[in-house]
Amino acid sequence: MGDTDRGKTACDMIRLFKHYIPYPVIFLGLIDFLLLLMAGEAGWILRALQIDMAVGSIFDRLAPIISFAFSLQLALIAVGVYSPEALQSLRFAAARIMVAISLGVILLALLAFAMPGITLWRSNSLYAVGLAILFLMIIRIFLGAMLDSDIFKRRLLILGAGPRAGSIAALEKQQESGFIIAGYVEMNEGPSLVDTAIRRQDITNLPQHVIDLEVSEVVLALEERRNSLPVADLLTIKTTGVHVNDLSSFLERETGRVDLDSVNPSWFIFSDRFSSGRRLSSTFKRGFDIFLSFLLLALTGPVILLFALLIRLEIHGGSFFKQERVGLYGQKFKILKLRSMCADAEAGGKAIWATENDPRITRVGRFIRKVRIDELPQTWSVLKGEMSFVRPRSERPEFVDDLQTKMPFYSERHIVKPGITGWAQINYPYGASIEDSRHKLEYDLYYAKNYTPFLDLLIILQTIRVVLWSEGAR
Repeated sequence: MGDTDRGKTACDMIRLFKHYIPYPVIFLGLIDFLLLLMAGEAGWILRALQIDMAVGSIFDRLAPIISFAFSLQLALIAVGVYSPEALQSLRFAAARIMVAISLGVILLALLAFAMPGITLWRSNSLYAVGLAILFLMIIRIFLGAMLDSDIFKRRLLILGAGPRAGSIAALEKQQESGFIIAGYVEMNEGPSLVDTAIRRQDITNLPQHVIDLEVSEVVLALEERRNSLPVADLLTIKTTGVHVNDLSSFLERETGRVDLDSVNPSWFIFSDRFSSGRRLSSTFKRGFDIFLSFLLLALTGPVILLFALLIRLEIHGGSFFKQERVGLYGQKFKILKLRSMCADAEAGGKAIWATENDPRITRVGRFIRKVRIDELPQTWSVLKGEMSFVRPRSERPEFVDDLQTKMPFYSERHIVKPGITGWAQINYPYGASIEDSRHKLEYDLYYAKNYTPFLDLLIILQTIRVVLWSEGAR
């Protein structure tokens, strides 16, 4: 492998609007979209031949075919068809594809109502949907083994053999790992925890060692950089086209979170600046929040009132309750929610974490928490500007005061408005402990640092998956 080729594969992920997407996902997504276009066209042709109608040119029906493929592609993303589990299990993928097709058909029906003529006819769609299921399953049967093979995985050289290097080794063992560790180099910085590590003094030429191992990325996992950072070697390695990364940035890219065990204040200062406060992004986001607030309140108003009545019939007290939360820059505000617990859930007014199978949750409450209906009244707070749809979840002041003393960088999550759904909610189960809050904070910091409208769209789509499968509800 030449230097130029290594440079091209230095990071086998595509950074799309500051968010990294693995090559297998991009590759399969593009193939799926082409197959959906083919299914739409084939469905049209089959129906035309059936009723003896002239097939005509594909350019005469380009908009309906594209709308068909685009709608189903969005649904595939929303239900998690491109998740690691779906890439590794044909059965899992088949189940998600069937749900995605159902959602896609609903979206097409809404499009047909809102913009007549932009979608396929119902008879064409019937054929196209059947072919789409067939095509999507066939491609996964043929490509499944390849997508899970080492073809798309990067080869890493880890500089370091201590606990930090061990964290990368643990990540490599996960099924969704996108890399292979080609070797470790013990950098004379303390006891080695990796048996296979080669001592630095036994390597006469580190850049040549990188070339011999066909490494595409070098990760610095040093416990102490002061006397062990090989600056000259790293400069040479970098100029050959091999990617050089520090541990914190590497873990951020691979896990979609900011690892609190490896970061320090200087990493935040010198890394890509936080984008959540940029004027253009903020203006776009506020306009989107206002539009979606009106739309959601209009569509879900009857649902909110229905469950408010059911709650009133089950328990005494009001169907709604207000709760104080911490918002932008630490300012306090009150959110409105449907009551899912008994009226005296917090006797004495002391804040208590929710737990799994919490006895305080009512029968109606258990259902509305699973499908997140209890969150819908918060749309009013979004409309007022106190919250956004997609942001880190707000916490109660009692919890915030405690968490800020127990974990670093917790206050940084308040540089953005709180939200109804967020990056932590689609990646980590419901948090009800200090340790859970620490993991959620890592995802919240990633979002605050890497916010773009594209990431918001991805979160909104993935929230559908969380609601459909009640993931993380408690």
